[in-house]
Amino acid sequence: MDLRAFLEQGVCISPLERVRIPTGLIFEIPPGYEAQVRPRSGLAWRHGITVVNAPGTIDSDYRGALEIMLINLGSEPFTIHNGDRIAQLVIAPVSRVILRETDSVSVSIRGTGGFGSTGV
Repeated sequence: MDLRAFLEQGVCISPLERVRIPTGLIFEIPPGYEAQVRPRSGLAWRHGITVVNAPGTIDSDYRGALEIMLINLGSEPFTIHNGDRIAQLVIAPVSRVILRETDSVSVSIRGTGGFGSTGV
């Protein structure tokens, strides 16, 4: 779902500045789920506006107001106005796992290759 800014007046974000933008929302996420806050691709592409810690996670036990942490990675100041769509929210199940310490892991084709090791 789209998240919109809930502002009394516009907020100008300078290049490389971080801001918290209120949404006016407070909600309760069911146990076993989380909310993931994601950037809007159009804002990111056209203006360099993105979510600081994308995807941001909202745990099911959080009960405060939802604010979105935005950063301007563009070269020009950008103003957020009341009602602007500023991020997206996905509600997703959370998998719970039990970690076990071990001295070895199984072999795979990829092995320890990371950061671009699978090609283009």
